[in-house]
Amino acid sequence: MNPKAIATACLFAALNICTLSAHAEAKVTPQTCSYGTQLDISKVLSLTEDNAPQCGIVNAQMTYLDSHNQIHVLDYRKVAENCSSEN
Repeated sequence: MNPKAIATACLFAALNICTLSAHAEAKVTPQTCSYGTQLDISKVLSLTEDNAPQCGIVNAQMTYLDSHNQIHVLDYRKVAENCSSEN
């Protein structure tokens, strides 16, 4: 095999893995975090939050892998990122 064919095969393999993980993430039902929730987080995949025009509490979501490589989505509330510059 030539290097170009190997590179093309690797590219298609990587794209398939990304597509499969996106489909798996879309099928996960979000869990709502509450005080005392026990979490098994091995790797955080993404963190998102609602846009807030001013400093305050916003809804946020974390997508992560547990120690068994299962994808989970966690909904929680947090202080908006735009509050970090205020005292």
